[in-house]
Amino acid sequence: MADLTLHETLSEIDAAEWDAVAAPEQADGRPLDPFTTHRFLAALEESRSTGAGSGWQARPLVLRDGGTLLAATPLYVKSHSQGEYIFDHGWADALERAGGRYYPKLQIAVPFTPATGRRFLGDAAYREVLWQGAIAVTAQNKLSSLHATFCTQEEAEALAGVEGTLHRITQQFHWENRGYDSFDGFLGDLASRKRKMIRKERETARASGLTIRALTGDEIQQQHWDAFWQFYQDTGSRKWGTPYLTRKAFTRFHETMRNDILLVVACDGDRPVAGALNFIGRETLYGRYWGCTEDHPCLHFELCYYQAIDWAIANGLQRVEAGAQGEHKLARGYLPTEVHSLHWIAEPSFRTAVDRYLQAERRAVGEEIEVLTSYGPFRKHEGRE
Repeated sequence: MADLTLHETLSEIDAAEWDAVAAPEQADGRPLDPFTTHRFLAALEESRSTGAGSGWQARPLVLRDGGTLLAATPLYVKSHSQGEYIFDHGWADALERAGGRYYPKLQIAVPFTPATGRRFLGDAAYREVLWQGAIAVTAQNKLSSLHATFCTQEEAEALAGVEGTLHRITQQFHWENRGYDSFDGFLGDLASRKRKMIRKERETARASGLTIRALTGDEIQQQHWDAFWQFYQDTGSRKWGTPYLTRKAFTRFHETMRNDILLVVACDGDRPVAGALNFIGRETLYGRYWGCTEDHPCLHFELCYYQAIDWAIANGLQRVEAGAQGEHKLARGYLPTEVHSLHWIAEPSFRTAVDRYLQAERRAVGEEIEVLTSYGPFRKHEGRE
């Protein structure tokens, strides 16, 4: 008989055993995405980016039959709503104004990573067992809520029918490869004005005189990480106040994940002055972090968006996910795309109120996606969807 077990840390679970359900496809190549692999989640734990004092306390939930791990989900106890990118701060404020307590809550997620991927790892037949098990943990511990963020659309639709489960739809901007053989092929799909704008931005970035290199695997050296840490701290302090990742996280990424990473670096001679960090999936390039120590016109667009598109085309990837928010991405070929999450609220009347909000939000998001897509940069011609 299969049993659910709540672990104290991911380190209690064998890496090969976890990856057998998290990313079985990597046996013959890359995982669909690297974020639920043992090496990524363990890097966050070992670097103390998650754990005590971070507001992200790992409690991975696994389903075993005897000694065999059948399924798992990356579950965390959260004491705040930072680093999630599916925003529920308003829910927390509303419940606490009504005399309730929102934190701690439970979160099925990849910390600090707004990238869609599987959250219920293993055979699809076990999804509901994991979700119901996580709901039971939430209820037994008298916690306010359970959330599964950036799950796949398939997972969201399969579990939305579970009693008390709410389905949320928000949006991001993604670039899709429509069979392009080069960046110029992509530009040829755009309206003339947008095509000229992008060419001008790329020319402006290159006029800085900086050398731009796209590095992966053993091409990435320690000095690149030293520089990128400075870039990350600068961006993190401006966006979040305190950066989420510790310096050791980047060391662990280098040690265990450098073949999963594309680091685009702009250098003045041998001195890196800006960089963009991407993670590589089987079909998708995931843009994650950017930073600089010098300001150069259009360099952000070049490193984060255009170099990513270039690399995706050259390596046969189907899309680029450039992270959360940013309507400025629209003019650069990144179109609005639905993002899915699941939520279970313990208090019935509060759950009803959140459900009403989500119904209105879904309609608004659908309308916004339709309008934004109509303003996209692509040429309008017969046959274009």
